[in-house]
Amino acid sequence: MIATLLYFVLVRSAVVEGALSLWTEGSGGDPSGECTCEAFLPNSTFPIGELISLESTAVEINHKLEIEISKVETYEVKLSIYIAKITNLTVLIKLMENNPDSYSELHLEEVKIKIMQVEALIVELQASLQTTSAVLITIREQISVMVSVLTQLEITYDKNLVLVTRREYLILQQKLEACEIRHNEIFNPSIGICNHSGIRRISKPIISQLNADLNAGFKYGGWGKDSKPLPGSENMHWYYGFTDTLVSKITLYSDYYKLIMRQVFKKHELYDRYKYDWQGTGNNYIVRENTLYYQFRPTFAMAKFNMTSATAQYKAIPNASTRFSYHYSANQNLDFAADESGLWVTYATEDSKGKLVLGRINEETFEVEKVWQTSIFKPSVGNSFMVCGVLYATRSVDSKTEEIFYTFDTRTEKESYGSVPFEKFQDSYVYLDYNPTDQKLYMYNNGYYVSYHVWFNQEGSRDKLLIG
Repeated sequence: MIATLLYFVLVRSAVVEGALSLWTEGSGGDPSGECTCEAFLPNSTFPIGELISLESTAVEINHKLEIEISKVETYEVKLSIYIAKITNLTVLIKLMENNPDSYSELHLEEVKIKIMQVEALIVELQASLQTTSAVLITIREQISVMVSVLTQLEITYDKNLVLVTRREYLILQQKLEACEIRHNEIFNPSIGICNHSGIRRISKPIISQLNADLNAGFKYGGWGKDSKPLPGSENMHWYYGFTDTLVSKITLYSDYYKLIMRQVFKKHELYDRYKYDWQGTGNNYIVRENTLYYQFRPTFAMAKFNMTSATAQYKAIPNASTRFSYHYSANQNLDFAADESGLWVTYATEDSKGKLVLGRINEETFEVEKVWQTSIFKPSVGNSFMVCGVLYATRSVDSKTEEIFYTFDTRTEKESYGSVPFEKFQDSYVYLDYNPTDQKLYMYNNGYYVSYHVWFNQEGSRDKLLIG
């Protein structure tokens, strides 16, 4: 028992002595023998209040951005509605000018009211656009302030406490950039520039009206603009429609208004019983530099009709087959397309077993100068078109929806699968082509003129890319 008590006394003495030793190393004393302690604290504590304020600002900016993105999408719909209203109003005024006696003073008052309504809509849109631009500038300024504060916090304090907030800021910055890109794509499109990585989305269909022949039975045909217009013809539109796939003429209109009003600028016949037969077949033609490119009918070949000189030329494509057409229409054995990089034709061969072949056409020699073999079976494809040297192929999803499901990049020679859905307006169509002068898709759908706006994945965008 005595030994045990002696052991505890010795241990206690050692602990106290050690503690005093440690205390003395970090302390001081005065002559009276009293111990003093000095505590060293940092110059400042972590500004949690400032971090909470930043987090609150981030939430506020996120809410603002969501509102602005929603507004931009609303502007897109409004623009389509305004265009339709103005077009219809223009047609009505033209009819009144041509036959003024058929309209009463009440009709005139109704037209005045409609004009005032359109003016009010335009003023409203202009004000909305100015407000959106101002808000985006304010948001960017707020984010710049956040960057400065966060950078200073990272320098001064433990970075791990700041990185979560910094990641939130990066997400907000990406949303802002996406909103600004979307705004610029609608109101300042980069026409003719390929600084993007593929199609991101396609707008809802813009239905102009029934074809110029006012014939719903003309289910086969096409319409659009010149993909490389001659000077003075930048606004020219063209159209052709018929009850089957025969192509016997091409009709030109000096601008969109004249197309809607059915006021023909010029008509070119591809058949004269006593002189020539330059007719074509299939809904697969385009106009480029005032020249119609199409599939020749008298003999299977690609053809071009120069509308300036009214002369035609045709050349056979080696190994091209007449057995393989698109899903929606017969006789689309040769499909022509034009984009920012040139003139193209798609077809299939017996050697390819019906798989789509893409060829680039030399516009000077009118020869297919290079070909690429794809892996998609042409009869399963709804249609195809070219954008910036990339082939896009479509297929049906259901009776109301089509999708771009495949791409082939001629620059990298890589193909990719994905999905960019868009509305068809009606269950089937026979013509679809892209025009690089306005970055729109032109569709001929059961006798109706239909078009779509196209939006692209801009460089640096983190959106899911269709092209891999």
